[in-house]
Amino acid sequence: MTNLRILHCLRAPVGGLFRHVRDLSAAQSAAGHDVGVIVDSSTNDCLTERRLGELQANLTLGLHRCAMSRDIGWRDLTAAHATAKLAKSLQIDVIHGHGAKGGAYGRLAAVVLRAQRRPIMSFYTPHGGSLHYAPSSLKGRIFMALEKGLGRSTDGVIFESAYSAGIYGRNVGEIAGATRVIPNGLLASEFTSHRPFPDATDIVFIGELRHLKGVDLLLEALALLDRNPAITATIVGEGPDAAQFVKTATRLGLNNRVRFPGAMPAAQAFPLGRVLVMPSRAESFPYIVLEAAAAGIPLIATSVGGIPEIVEGSDTELVAPENIAALASAVAAVLADPAGALNRAARLKASVASRFTVERMSSAIVTFYSDARPLILAPTGLRRAEA
Repeated sequence: MTNLRILHCLRAPVGGLFRHVRDLSAAQSAAGHDVGVIVDSSTNDCLTERRLGELQANLTLGLHRCAMSRDIGWRDLTAAHATAKLAKSLQIDVIHGHGAKGGAYGRLAAVVLRAQRRPIMSFYTPHGGSLHYAPSSLKGRIFMALEKGLGRSTDGVIFESAYSAGIYGRNVGEIAGATRVIPNGLLASEFTSHRPFPDATDIVFIGELRHLKGVDLLLEALALLDRNPAITATIVGEGPDAAQFVKTATRLGLNNRVRFPGAMPAAQAFPLGRVLVMPSRAESFPYIVLEAAAAGIPLIATSVGGIPEIVEGSDTELVAPENIAALASAVAAVLADPAGALNRAARLKASVASRFTVERMSSAIVTFYSDARPLILAPTGLRRAEA
């Protein structure tokens, strides 16, 4: 494919979604494409600004910011208009929206530009997003209706996992454009050896501190385990339920066994514990599982979302979600056999290294842009290019 002018659109520059856009945009730039990114302007803490500064170094079309609200409201129209204006000024060929809000702004911008008879390809990666809402709930009904409406202006939908593709198909319905499952990937530099600090706790959790991630379940599981010495844990992250989790730890008498150091990059957090526990109630295709595998840290995770696809072919076993007794049993078993846990981690690491790389991910996505056959401007209006 010839050089493309690509604009990635996302709301919050945090978490796995941002990491995906960062790696993808860098790889696309390295492959000779011109890439720009538009993100929310209201997230401006020091860590975010540093991440955005690192991202900007790889963007020939620049980093752009506008106000993007988390909830649905009239400001969404302003953000969509700003995205369309930017895409027009940069003469974008491909606009790729990420997450529920980024996907909405990107596709609405494509609708505006096509109405002006400007050819532009529109792609969307849900990254979980609206798919986490129950379709029977009020928010779920709203998001699913929006997904169905925006689907008509989407040339292609990219899923990180077969799980996400299945959920999307069941909740949203048939997709007008093309679809493809393209898993997230890792950089070669991320494949390292796990070396816990001398004062590392038995367990480490890394992620956003919210109900969906199941930190409360991990705390309850630790309270079930009466061992000598007592099992310790480090809970790394920040989020809307952080204060509640601290209260839960206090209620369960875990204050001397559990510490909450705040948020930090995964690579810095891995040495804080000997085993990574991920007790999520729901996931899409979490980077933290890939990163843990690459680091060679023993893993205990729930069988949700795309996690089974990551461990497929290995002997890493998963735990049923929201089963506190099973989670406690898994923790006890891994800590009782550290050598076996490290051997399983090494085998998972080799499996992930052979299947999930940034280079493979980026190449597959750019190929999909081409295979989806973009809209072109014809004398009678926009039509699909002939095969």
